[in-house]
Amino acid sequence: MGATPVFAMLCSHRLDPAITSHLTQVLRRPFYPMIRTITGLILFGLFLSAATTFAADDLEQQEFFESKIRPVLVAKCYECHSGSAKEPKGGLLLDTREGIRRGGDSGHGVVPGQIDESLILAAIRHESFEMPPEEKLPDEVIADFEKWVRLGAHDPRDGKSAMIRREIDIDRAREFWSFQPIADPIPPRVSDREWLRSEIDAFVLARLEAGGVRPVRDAGSDALARRIYFDLVGLPPSPLQLDEFAAAMRDNPDVAIESLVDSLLGSRHFGERWGRHWLDVVRYAESTGMERNSTFTRAWKYRDYVIAALNDDMPFDQFVREQIAGDLLPYDSLDQRDRQLIATGMLALGPKSLNETKKEKFKMDVVDDQIDVVSRAFLGLTASCARCHDHKFDPIPQSEYYSLAGIFTSTETLYGTARTNGNRNPGRLLAITGKEIKPAAVNGGNNGAKEEQKYRGQLKNFRRRLANYQKQLAKAKNAAARKSIQKRIDQANDDIRRANARLKRATQPAPQSPEDAMLVMAVTEAANVSDTKLRLRGVPEDHGRDIPRGFLSIASLEENPPLSDKQSGRAELAHWVTRKSNPMTARVAVNRVWQHLFGRGIVTSVNNFGANGDRPTHPLLLDHLAMTFIDDGWSVKRLIRRIMTSRVYRLSCDDDPTSLAADPGNQWLWRMNQRRLEAEAIRDAMLLSSGQLDLSAQVGSSVEKLGEGIVGRNINVSGLGDAHVARSVYLPIVRGAVPEMLRLFDFPEPSIISGARDVTTVPTQALYMMNSPQVIDSAKALARRLVAGNDDDHQRVHHAYRLTLSRQPDSEEVDRALQFIADFEQVLIESGQSESGESGTLAWAGFCQSLLASTEFRYIN
Repeated sequence: MGATPVFAMLCSHRLDPAITSHLTQVLRRPFYPMIRTITGLILFGLFLSAATTFAADDLEQQEFFESKIRPVLVAKCYECHSGSAKEPKGGLLLDTREGIRRGGDSGHGVVPGQIDESLILAAIRHESFEMPPEEKLPDEVIADFEKWVRLGAHDPRDGKSAMIRREIDIDRAREFWSFQPIADPIPPRVSDREWLRSEIDAFVLARLEAGGVRPVRDAGSDALARRIYFDLVGLPPSPLQLDEFAAAMRDNPDVAIESLVDSLLGSRHFGERWGRHWLDVVRYAESTGMERNSTFTRAWKYRDYVIAALNDDMPFDQFVREQIAGDLLPYDSLDQRDRQLIATGMLALGPKSLNETKKEKFKMDVVDDQIDVVSRAFLGLTASCARCHDHKFDPIPQSEYYSLAGIFTSTETLYGTARTNGNRNPGRLLAITGKEIKPAAVNGGNNGAKEEQKYRGQLKNFRRRLANYQKQLAKAKNAAARKSIQKRIDQANDDIRRANARLKRATQPAPQSPEDAMLVMAVTEAANVSDTKLRLRGVPEDHGRDIPRGFLSIASLEENPPLSDKQSGRAELAHWVTRKSNPMTARVAVNRVWQHLFGRGIVTSVNNFGANGDRPTHPLLLDHLAMTFIDDGWSVKRLIRRIMTSRVYRLSCDDDPTSLAADPGNQWLWRMNQRRLEAEAIRDAMLLSSGQLDLSAQVGSSVEKLGEGIVGRNINVSGLGDAHVARSVYLPIVRGAVPEMLRLFDFPEPSIISGARDVTTVPTQALYMMNSPQVIDSAKALARRLVAGNDDDHQRVHHAYRLTLSRQPDSEEVDRALQFIADFEQVLIESGQSESGESGTLAWAGFCQSLLASTEFRYIN
């Protein structure tokens, strides 16, 4: 099939009918270079690039195995199917990779990627064998195992038995690079000192010179302006802003860059851009997820707290302390107190298994989520991997996991969610009324009335049915008939009892907060503060010895303060995480910033600085950044400014054969990495270039307007956010129902702590840019903007390129564009379906959509 019919076929998939009809006629004409450009773009996105999809890297799969798979195997399977069992049942050993894949008497336990051939899945579903035999695993655990097998069943367990314990030597473990104190290295000497613009450059250039590699030229002013604008505010520069920056660069490049960076750091949009980065890390979402997906109607307050904190350049150590223990910190005003309370919502945002019947398990799962987010977000350590046993790779004993757990079991998590028939674990929110703060039950709105009406109707039906059965029983003439009818009567009585119980729950009044109270997700001190017990094999109900509350030894380079028996210990934990001697926190923080500006961290595994993580490409630079970050008062804006005014940041993305041969992965930073924009930036840029984006700060969330309830039951999230034209950071993020464009362009799963997003290129992305009503509407709006703004077609093409791609087109691109538009318009006129004046905008819309759908639109160069 020729390229033109292929493109016509693809365009007719779901494109606007008018555009499809006329564009197809254009495509039947001689194959113009403009069409060849568009077709190449689409075919690249649909076919060639499908082969370049990046799977989740080994590190993420490792963390999934350690947090979701190994704990279940240890707790539920090892007793009968491990090397420590007296006689492994069925010849099946599940404590090594080799054993679980080899299987037992009945066949292979796990076949990577093959759901149907992995007998362990049939066993835990209770389809063949029943494992574990006492009770079936929860549906969400079975789903985890299915996902694990489908993704290739990553399994790091070498050796003959996973039950062999190892001794943890803390002193020896501190020889590992990330556990050593942060150094304050002197910038190295380099030969080409003229190239340097900052101390950062000295560390980078020293590595390049050692490898015999030269950095490429600096980026041009348009490319650099686009990079700076997207990096700082997530929006493209306007044509006027491009011109102003180009003029400033001609006068003095250093001053021009510093001035633009300072200006954008002061923009309100900075917090919207960088706030979204942080929301990825702390698994921000507006619902619980899992099998009972209940809405978090007040989550948006934490979102706004993050945006404001970054705009105000709140010192990062304070930012950390407020999120861990804001309710326990001193304050100078009620506004500050309220802000700090909202900050602790970070600990309440995690996914919740509201259908969990075992209260102890529900509580310990919430604690595990809190340990996970604190240790990975702030320390770059996977402490939650020590829930069931000593950490397999890092010096974190299981006892220290429960030292942290005691802090969080002494904390009440106020996550909300109304009591409904589908919610076995409703929570409270924190009600703030002036000086008074207290936990309050969540008002289900009209949900309670709906539930009451539903159960009253059921009760009425059951009673009517019972009366009919009684009449039938009186008329029955033989024993068999009477026995059958009596069974129905007994069942109806059971139904009536259950309906009465449900009706009682639905009508039971709950203590409500005052109408003028501000309700927030937060944490506060539990009624009972105490240490907790070690859970054997991580089983919540299987208690071992008492474990005193405390911190991780490996990150404690000085003596830790004693914990009071009057408070949970979160205040001390917050100060421990942020004290200058902690070797992890500053390193992890500056590495996150570097990753967002260069597309890859100095340590690529941004959430894991442990043994299974990557080693730093520039360890001295990392420590230099960490130390200056602390010395600068933990200022995120000053850190960003230091990096963005360096020479290495302004490098172009040019290739150099010699450098490429010496360092093909650009580990030494001889050029800038090409980076694809995140989903939010693509969407915002599309709306901004078409003149549709609402740049005002949004208050509240559409999830709050939906109210309390369970998605799929009394809450419908279909199409939620589709008509939203504000910035993407304000889009509703419901677990399991992320807006389509965000999901297609690698928005992270909001139940998972994400430090670096996947970057995939798949056919559905290209199809979305062709067929999405939002893309089509944006193309039409951009076309109207071009047509109304200028009568000169050449100037319109130039303006379109600058609005979308932040550069001027060359003469060949202009000629191709005008030829395409002219042919498109002529077909419209010849078809008799529109007048010449009307056809112009539609033809320009086709051209505008080709720009919005282009690869260049989605990338920073």
